[in-house]
Amino acid sequence: MIEFDAVSFGFEDVPVLDDVSLTIDDGEFVVLAGANGSGKTTLCRHCNGLLEPDSGTVRVDGTPVRDDLVGARSTVGMVFQHPRDQFVAATVGSDVAFGPENLGLPRAEIDRRVESALAAVNMTGRETDLIDALSGGEQSRVAIAGALAMDPSHLVLDEPFTGLDDPARRSVLDRLASLSNDGTGVVLATHDLRDVIPLADRVIAMRDGRVVVDGTSPGALDELADLPVRVPRSRRPHE
Repeated sequence: MIEFDAVSFGFEDVPVLDDVSLTIDDGEFVVLAGANGSGKTTLCRHCNGLLEPDSGTVRVDGTPVRDDLVGARSTVGMVFQHPRDQFVAATVGSDVAFGPENLGLPRAEIDRRVESALAAVNMTGRETDLIDALSGGEQSRVAIAGALAMDPSHLVLDEPFTGLDDPARRSVLDRLASLSNDGTGVVLATHDLRDVIPLADRVIAMRDGRVVVDGTSPGALDELADLPVRVPRSRRPHE
């Protein structure tokens, strides 16, 4: 469970989050919608302590993130908007192994996690592939695998479809659907809700650093008309 309790944050006195309170349950697939500059990325980066609130508290499984940063980052995996921003190694296997290695896990457990994470994104046997030689969609899947190797209960993704063509987008969506079905909580931040609404248990929308919509996807979708986000043409995701 990820909890935001009256969280506010600003960059150099420019407010970005304004008194945000919400709870994201285990196993929940949440679509976090909003235009660029609405506060989505900043909210995501508070989930595992990449940013610390100016006021208020963020908790993961009941423990304030600031009190157990390693625990938060093990529980909440983060995938950045541009996957290359988080790669630290030249090859797929070395990059996915980086997180578990820094936890000091035994080699056998690290290898098991790498194998399992790559299988989850349909990249089994690709450990020696050079990341620079991969397509954009493959790089996104490696970034997801790197987060999964930490064995998180939640996966937070910030605009994961940026720069992807339609087949790559579909591949990432299929992986996220599979992970969600297996019980991993997913928070997907995006300004483009096409294709993601059918996966969502809940839609949260932000504007000017505040939560302005929070509900189940069919009802919440009707509330997004005044926001600069792309919604499915029918606006009836379950038909």
